[in-house]
Amino acid sequence: MTKAAGAACNLDCTYCYYLEKEALYETRGRTRMSMETLEVFVRDYIRSQPTNLVTFAWQGGEPTLMGIDFYREAVRLQQLYSDGREIENAFQTNGTRLDDAWCEFFSKNGFLVGISIDGPKEIHDAYRLGRSGRGSFDEVMRGLRLLQKHGVSYNTLTTVHHANEDRGREVYKFLKKCGSRYLQFIPIIEREAGPCARQAGLKLASPDDPESAVMPWSVSSTGFGRFLKDVFDVWIKRDVGKVFVQHFDGALASWLGIGGGACVFAETCGHNLAIEHDGSIYACDHYVYPEYRVGHVGEAPLASIIDQPSQRAFGKAKKDSLPKACHECAYLFACNGDCPKHRFVRLPDETHPQSYLCRSLKSFFKHIDPAMRTMAEDWRRRNGTPQGALKP
Repeated sequence: MTKAAGAACNLDCTYCYYLEKEALYETRGRTRMSMETLEVFVRDYIRSQPTNLVTFAWQGGEPTLMGIDFYREAVRLQQLYSDGREIENAFQTNGTRLDDAWCEFFSKNGFLVGISIDGPKEIHDAYRLGRSGRGSFDEVMRGLRLLQKHGVSYNTLTTVHHANEDRGREVYKFLKKCGSRYLQFIPIIEREAGPCARQAGLKLASPDDPESAVMPWSVSSTGFGRFLKDVFDVWIKRDVGKVFVQHFDGALASWLGIGGGACVFAETCGHNLAIEHDGSIYACDHYVYPEYRVGHVGEAPLASIIDQPSQRAFGKAKKDSLPKACHECAYLFACNGDCPKHRFVRLPDETHPQSYLCRSLKSFFKHIDPAMRTMAEDWRRRNGTPQGALKP
């Protein structure tokens, strides 16, 4: 994913882990990717991809802060260096800065736009605040209506946290009412920074920090499971094949034996690197810290940076550091120990920590197991091999 605007954002969401990344740069407040870096990135990224379809993922911070002309140039460069390949663009935004010009651009160039929205107004405005401290819900809904007006393809990204973990049904029905048919749910789990992180100007713990308190807005260790189960119970009754929820698609892929697409549930990781505004490349979006910087755009082919020993070791560590309890778990095939960022719970007689979400995920997988077995068997009966079964 590419963070052309770095951590810069026009909102000040209570739970945002990325906004404070500006503290890691001397150019704090002026984090913008140059056109020179953009060209090198677009050229090298296309060349590094092994398939005919090349997907650019634009995130932030808030990517609209770069202005439309930046992305017009990105599209021009994509066409220049495409070498006959198919190019697609995914653009994750908070939606508050969208206008007719942005939506016309997205529509004309076939962008898939992800809108960050946490549910109805009361829930969304609990933590997704503007710089003035006011909620952003009304502005997001205005942006969503503009996307619909211009026929832009869009999906929704919803964070799950203290304010909505027990309101899964309500959130799901609201997102459907908004017209979303592709839903992604992300758990908010942040911890208070330790002494070293605080000295660096950070308020939140890095993944490598020792035990520290979970921030109060985070989803509880069992709340994420409750949320997913509540959503699943509504979805399974009437929306199978009509509404696509990333966690459910990934689960079905796992029950089919082909593995889910999300990196958090993959056996190993390390393929979703983050490219910052200055061209620095980091091992992962959740590991944008100096010790996890793996290279820079233009200093070597991107394929070689991804394949370097340190990055391969980073990805392999996800599997190698599984606690004993994971190896003995009936749902290891679907979970693979969750994201390493979430593994900070120390247990007796365990060398490695386990995921904070272990109880949530185990409860969720147990809940959906009968339905997933039935759906997987039905798929095999109708289609034979499961390869290519699910939407990406």
